[in-house]
Amino acid sequence: MPSYLTEVGRILALDVGGKRIGLAISDPAGVLATPYETVARRGIETDISAILTVVKQEVVQRLIVGLPISMNGIIGQQAKETLVFCEALRKKSPVLVETWNEQLSTFEAETRLREANVKPSRNKEMLDASAAAVILQSYLDAFR
Repeated sequence: MPSYLTEVGRILALDVGGKRIGLAISDPAGVLATPYETVARRGIETDISAILTVVKQEVVQRLIVGLPISMNGIIGQQAKETLVFCEALRKKSPVLVETWNEQLSTFEAETRLREANVKPSRNKEMLDASAAAVILQSYLDAFR
C-alpha cells in the first residue's frame, strides 16, 4: 500500500459537472469513501475556494478528480473541461491533485441510490456526492 494511504489525513474526491461538483471523503485510514457534500458551480475561482476550504477543514492530503473518459478511451468535451478545472485547481491547491477514470460512476451511484429507495432524479446533489464516493472507492480499492 502506498505510504500516503497510511498517513494521517483524508483523500477528497470530486465529480466535476456543469452545475455541481460532488464531493466524497475517505476515512483517515484510506479504506472507506463516504459522500460528503455538493458544491454548486458559481465560477472556477469560487468553486476552487469552496473545495480548498474543505481540504483545510478536513485535513485532506490528496485530491482525486474523476476524469470522464469515454468507453472507447476518447477524451470528450466534459473530460477536456475537467482537465482545465484540474489545472486551475493544481495551481491553487496545497495538496496533490490527481485524476482518476470515472467510467460509469454516475450509473453505479444511481443504482446504489435506487437500491436504497432513493430516486436519483429527485436528489441530484445526493447523486453527485454518491458518484464522487464511487470514484473515490475505486481509487482506494486499487491500492489495497
